[in-house]
Amino acid sequence: MNKHRVIILFGGDGNEHRVSVASAQNVATHLPDARLWYWTTDGPVLEVSSVELFSFERPFENDFSPASTIEWSGISQALRDDSAGGAVFYLALHGGSGENGTIQAELESLGHAFTGSGSAASRLAFDKVRARDVVAARDIRVADACIVNADAATHEKLAALFETHGKVIVKPVADGSSHGVRIVESERELDAAIVAVRQSGGVTHLAEAFIVGRELTVGVVEHRDEDERIPLPCSEVKLEPGRSFDYEGKYLGKGTVELTPAPVSNDVAAAAQHVAMTAHQAVGCAGYSRTDVIIEENENENENGPVFLEINTLPGLTAASFIPQQLEAAGTTMKEFLESQIELARKPAYLRSRTPRKAQPKTKKLL
Repeated sequence: MNKHRVIILFGGDGNEHRVSVASAQNVATHLPDARLWYWTTDGPVLEVSSVELFSFERPFENDFSPASTIEWSGISQALRDDSAGGAVFYLALHGGSGENGTIQAELESLGHAFTGSGSAASRLAFDKVRARDVVAARDIRVADACIVNADAATHEKLAALFETHGKVIVKPVADGSSHGVRIVESERELDAAIVAVRQSGGVTHLAEAFIVGRELTVGVVEHRDEDERIPLPCSEVKLEPGRSFDYEGKYLGKGTVELTPAPVSNDVAAAAQHVAMTAHQAVGCAGYSRTDVIIEENENENENGPVFLEINTLPGLTAASFIPQQLEAAGTTMKEFLESQIELARKPAYLRSRTPRKAQPKTKKLL
């Protein structure tokens, strides 16, 4: 594979900037001839060497500060550089404008090939409320929920949701899955959550009833033939009492255990995979995605099936991330997966197909 034909783009302006660096380390290990473009948190883009990237230690805890000089003043200038022409961009970005459709839209406008979902699907998946709506329209269960912002009326809805269910989870509508998450199970925590929302600078939050059960996450992968989509084996996340699957739990292993394949029955695994496949198609994802679900305990007869939580269009690809775990469990090497994604990205028909499948929500829109 010509080294000038693949560019790994990582870093960016998202809250999961450090995770992106760790993903790039793993991706670059399997694509040693790829160029490495590091998009710094303050905007400039650097082309770094593999020696610089691989020698960087503890990426989840430290900021990457390569010695390379600035190549471009910003991402737009970098993408318009002549050296980008004809390359496939492997997106090792997470969160922010790297995952919310902004960079995808710019790449599309410039005619660059890139891995993962297109701009429309990326925007849709990044908005947790809109994603819930389109997935629920496919007869997939979602938790009782409300939107919370600086408006006092929404705080009353949050209080009512808490009173009804006794425990709720509050998270930003548009952000990575491990940032800004609060679990509310007391009046004191309810008040603290409302204060946090007020002080969040106008960020809209989604509050959902906390579903007690087993948390599974399931990847979906498209192969070189873009009509072939398969679900990967499920992973289960087990938390120690009092812990949440926050950044420390997700990336530093504090208070969490990840099991792949998940120790669940074939029927439960198939049900979770069905949700992941449905969400992937409903949102219009391309290449690969990862969907989080809850297998509810003590389900009543009228509400069976996993509960959809959210879908990620650029899930982590670090050595310890779920997608690599699930690929290994499925008997697929990381190199095979990466090369398949690059080959998909080069196909013109595939580029044109990256639009969400239309569906009319059957659930009442959240207020």
